[in-house]
Amino acid sequence: MDSRTNPAPVTQIQAIRYARHERRAQDNFIAPVDDHDVPMPLDYYVWAIHRDGEAPVVVDTGFGELAAMARGRTITRPLVQGLRDAGVDPLLVEHVILTHLHYDHAGSLDLFPNAHFHVQESEMAFATGRHMCDRHVRAPFDGEPVAELVKRLYADRVVFHEGDAEFAPGISLRLAPGHTAGLQVVVCQTARGAVVLASDAAHLYANLTRQVPFPIFVDETFYHIAQQRVLNIAGGSLDHVIPGHDPLVLACFPGTNDIARVDLAPHTPIAEALA
Repeated sequence: MDSRTNPAPVTQIQAIRYARHERRAQDNFIAPVDDHDVPMPLDYYVWAIHRDGEAPVVVDTGFGELAAMARGRTITRPLVQGLRDAGVDPLLVEHVILTHLHYDHAGSLDLFPNAHFHVQESEMAFATGRHMCDRHVRAPFDGEPVAELVKRLYADRVVFHEGDAEFAPGISLRLAPGHTAGLQVVVCQTARGAVVLASDAAHLYANLTRQVPFPIFVDETFYHIAQQRVLNIAGGSLDHVIPGHDPLVLACFPGTNDIARVDLAPHTPIAEALA
């Protein structure tokens, strides 16, 4: 059907880069890889989903300077500036979707004082439960952001989801555990079809194509199932999957100023960029 007479609910999706971490390929896979010594950095993003007549929905909240210094990450642009450069006023954001509660996806909650935060119930239970007694499991979490989210719960600012949910017209949540206990991906209906904001169900396109997990997960079997679910939702097309940390998002999709328009088709197909 002609999209001019049946416009897609989601009119724009922006991937906003705010930080970077220089790494090599061997750091991004649990199994040895042939190109182990090749540079393979991670970029850090938040996403803004736009619909006509509605305030933008922000997906994830990144991290700030203290976390960057503690973990050796480089902030390329303060998150609040990146949002403003994308035309998003954090004070006007009413809804934030948290894909999961690792430090790089759920920090900086204070930038959104008027927002409700949407999270899977299983993720919150995991991040505040007995599993956090294991220092290896809790390593990707920061206590302060999780505690801040609990404070917002007591201020009626947290909305729990239990499994798949229809979030708003054109936006749905799909449970995809494995990387964490309650990771959720965000599916957006755009003029080019469904676009899956996969977050850390796939850090990199290469984690999908090589079928080798990134080295942080709570259940490897569920991790593989989650990746297959993401691909199924995307119709098997890498061009319709947006990983959580791949520099190819900025390299392949239209955009400027470290902001990629992932609602648009990539100018370089992902499979071609990976070849």
